[in-house]
Amino acid sequence: MEIKQYKAAMEAILFASGEPVPVSRLALALELDEETTARIAEDLAQDINTRAGGITALKLNDSYQLCSGKAYAGYVRKAMDIRRNTPLSQAAMEVLAIIAYNQPVTRPFVEQVRGVDCSAVMQGLQQKGLIEEQGRMDLPGRPLLYGTTENFLRCFGLSSPDQLPPLPRKEEPMAETTMDEMLQMEQPLPDDSELFGEEENEEQEA
Repeated sequence: MEIKQYKAAMEAILFASGEPVPVSRLALALELDEETTARIAEDLAQDINTRAGGITALKLNDSYQLCSGKAYAGYVRKAMDIRRNTPLSQAAMEVLAIIAYNQPVTRPFVEQVRGVDCSAVMQGLQQKGLIEEQGRMDLPGRPLLYGTTENFLRCFGLSSPDQLPPLPRKEEPMAETTMDEMLQMEQPLPDDSELFGEEENEEQEA
């Protein structure tokens, strides 16, 4: 097949999947080596993102996914009758920011930064698929380590944690400034119905 045909086949795979597809799986389906597949995927993503359509190609680590463009997310929500209720609480956003900027981290670290118990809030973030366990720290008791997920990247329109807004200067209040910037970032579909689902009562602080 020609490159154009490989791109078309890859686009069809990504569209049908509805979730991030690793380059390794694309290579297997197209019967190509991973280096060539990665190059074609990058070209396809550029083509899609420069043709001013309603679909965006999002790269997540070594995977690719098609999702609705940010500019048209509102129309998609209306068409799918997705109800946007209360967004994440301030407490949840603060915990999410601490984890995102310092990952992987332990729960005691998060609680030390915030000064309150965060177990319920972190459990809620796990249930929403925004954070996940990422192994254990090599210390007595082997505490769990937490980091953000690919769902977190999709919800905030990021390709990697490196694209997070820069941290404020030392004299600025970190949590408030960082939260404002993150809250202003638009959330593309899919998965923001989970992010903005009915708020759970998990923000109780000690």
